[in-house]
Amino acid sequence: MSASNLKRRLLLQGLAAGALVSGAPLVRAAQDKTLRIGYQKFNTLNILKGTGQLEKTLQTKGWNVKWFEFAAGPQLTEALNADAIDFGHAADTPSVFANASGVNAVYLGAEQPYPKGIAVFVAQDSPIRSIKELKGKKVATGRGWNVQFLLLKALEEVGLSYRDIEPVYVTNAADVRAAFQSGNVDAATLWDPFLAGQQITTNPRILRDGTGLSNNRTFHLAVPKFVDQNKDIVRTLFAELKKANTWTQAHPQETADLLAPQLGVDAKVLKLATERRNYTTVAVDAGIVAEQQQIADAFLKLGLIKNPVQVQDKVYREVLL
Repeated sequence: MSASNLKRRLLLQGLAAGALVSGAPLVRAAQDKTLRIGYQKFNTLNILKGTGQLEKTLQTKGWNVKWFEFAAGPQLTEALNADAIDFGHAADTPSVFANASGVNAVYLGAEQPYPKGIAVFVAQDSPIRSIKELKGKKVATGRGWNVQFLLLKALEEVGLSYRDIEPVYVTNAADVRAAFQSGNVDAATLWDPFLAGQQITTNPRILRDGTGLSNNRTFHLAVPKFVDQNKDIVRTLFAELKKANTWTQAHPQETADLLAPQLGVDAKVLKLATERRNYTTVAVDAGIVAEQQQIADAFLKLGLIKNPVQVQDKVYREVLL
């Protein structure tokens, strides 16, 4: 498949309808100064998009911004690899899986820990009361998801291994909810805002969140060539992101109200997710590299990724935030 066809396939599969309707070109002209950003529902980039401030600032530099929504991190990192976007974000585990598969992207920054934004849960009336009771049970999760790593660590914490359960792999959060609510699985895994939505609608019993097991960081990733050629633009993006994050931290209700119509998600769901999150972007230091390396090594040991990863080699050589 040619590079142009791959880009088209990725965009058709991963981008929101609004981006498709806009008819955004997949191949930029040499003179087109456009920053193409990939984002997922409910994240710091999503909030920045909602403010419209990045567009205003970059306009003074002669640049435009185009936003593309993806269902999850794996689709977004594939788009980075296909040069269909320049910049985007993904959680810790999707980023590691991207590293292992050779995706052409570098780490530029990391969000603060968000352990309560991921969970393993069962129905409120389920006889299962603990992670240990998941032995031999069906659990809905996704390959390379942040909650897959949480599930792995939660099982190890009680003396089980990932092979002690029957993972039921799905491709998106909607499939998790469908499998869970149909009773086709015994337990499920989700991340915010989908986790918050599940909590509000069905009040599941949380068996384990990420506290003490997974920091559930989000990473800002970019195509290295784009960063090399446009460091000033990247610095401007991070400067505007910092302003948006500072405002968000102090205004959870206003953030929920801002994002609700944009995302088509109930403001009550977004408020719950916002209140348990710390909105700050930091440089990828040695401690954060070690966290990512632990994830890479764990999945390599299980055979769920095939190639060893040296996370430090994937960190951009300069701090731009």
